Amino acid sequence: MHTASDSESDNIGKERYPNERISVFDMFKIGVGPSSSHTMGPWKAALLFVNELPQIVTGASGITRLQVELFGSLAKTGPGHGTDLAVMLGLAGYDPATVPLDVVQHYAADRSQSVVVKLKQSWESGAAGSTPTSEQAALEFHPTRDIHFLREKILAYHPNGMRFSAFNNAANSVEKAPTNCSQAILTRTYFSIGGGFVVDEADAVNEAETTAASPPSLSGTMTHSVDDFPYPYRRADELKHHCHALHEPISGVALRNELRLRSIPEIEQQLDQIVVKMCACVVSGLSASGDLPGGLNVQRRAPGIAATLLGSPLCYLIPLPDPESEPELPEVLADVIRTIERRSVSVGTDRVGFERILRWISAFALAANEENAAFGRVVTAPTNGAAGVIPAVMLYYLCFTEGIGRPELRRFLLTAGAIGSLFKQGATISAAMGGCQAEIGVSAAMAAAALAELQGADIDQTLMAAEIAMEHHLGLTCDPVGGLVQIPCIERNTMGAAKAIAAAALAISSDPAAARVSLDAVISTMWATAQDMNTKYKETSEGGLAVHIPINVIEC
Repeated sequence: MHTASDSESDNIGKERYPNERISVFDMFKIGVGPSSSHTMGPWKAALLFVNELPQIVTGASGITRLQVELFGSLAKTGPGHGTDLAVMLGLAGYDPATVPLDVVQHYAADRSQSVVVKLKQSWESGAAGSTPTSEQAALEFHPTRDIHFLREKILAYHPNGMRFSAFNNAANSVEKAPTNCSQAILTRTYFSIGGGFVVDEADAVNEAETTAASPPSLSGTMTHSVDDFPYPYRRADELKHHCHALHEPISGVALRNELRLRSIPEIEQQLDQIVVKMCACVVSGLSASGDLPGGLNVQRRAPGIAATLLGSPLCYLIPLPDPESEPELPEVLADVIRTIERRSVSVGTDRVGFERILRWISAFALAANEENAAFGRVVTAPTNGAAGVIPAVMLYYLCFTEGIGRPELRRFLLTAGAIGSLFKQGATISAAMGGCQAEIGVSAAMAAAALAELQGADIDQTLMAAEIAMEHHLGLTCDPVGGLVQIPCIERNTMGAAKAIAAAALAISSDPAAARVSLDAVISTMWATAQDMNTKYKETSEGGLAVHIPINVIEC
């Protein structure tokens, strides 16, 4: 059997997807927790599959059963990561960016519930339990019967493999899953490669044969090629060349590329939406209470930290986010925090004390990832498991720097997205492929570069900030206790945010010409480290803390 390690070794020295170009809006995706690779990816794969069904259905009896097989890491930590829930909601036609959270919570509370899969008409998001009208061809999908966790089998291309199949009458069996593959009338294999990116089997098979004339298409994510961007780059030195040639910072080069895909108003609107959704996630996390789901009895800490700093619960000062109040939420939150902190300045100074700032950074990061763990609305940055780092650093900059507004926050995201794309193209942002260095490490590098640029760093210092942040995450393993995105994942976001801020400060205080390690070198090192890392430390819950912390988790 071909293993994940075999697949990784096959890729050493190869330039994966040489013509792929990644938009900032591919790096930042609005969705649902707790995992970009184990929740968002399978969700998108399910949507891709169900959208093909109308093409093969000639009548309501054309398909009688669907089956989903999850392999490798998806199978081993899928229940704790909500993979089965994602598959259910994707097949039901819900979009992770817009699905009502009460629908998510309804099915998360009991994942044995069946969902209705429409076979002829596109699904529109609706209330949980809604049924199709009589003229719609549909069937029921029963997750406990139709989803199969194949923990010991790994597909060749990536540890996060999944196979969707549709069967006709001849293959139908109420008692067990279809076993005669010849009866399947549609089968699709997908790979969730991190950050919500999905590759179909055809892309994986043809990867090595990709040419400039036929760039790969990452299903459900993006189809940008080298021709789409006027200033393409895959390496930091290429990005640096464009910056110098154009006399632009990294955010400026990123913006020029985005202008080939969207207008300025569209870019600003989408960047603002990301800022708002990140902030809404943090505010929700700072306002919630109780234990997180999953059985580990992990208590939310962010609300208590914020209440101590504010002198009262945040919900007394800011109402919970809603569609009407969300657009102004970043400024509202910053105003509240600044007002409180002015009353708490250190004696004899005009600056907020370091310890209080550090607590706020921790609270921001914890809040985002506690929401993520509770199946809340999050922004992939670049993954769900690391979704607290960039919002924490961004809010630190907004709340504790005078004169900051939306233009600066847009630049922050543009720079972060550009740096993230370097790691996506040159290494990996999948913990199942590279451990937690691919998640927390990459998010810290993204945040460090973004903060450094806005604090006045030149191009070399900005790249140096990203390098320092990643250098000190190299080798970080992914060992989620109980298969849940909670321990150690949530706390690691606080560490990633703190390292990012320290890396930016160190880079600004340094001479990059004297540096011995470049960003390109650290990205290559990260990928080599990923190759060498034992698979039990790659989101399998078979090593590290996952096997040394006694737990009593009921399988979902």
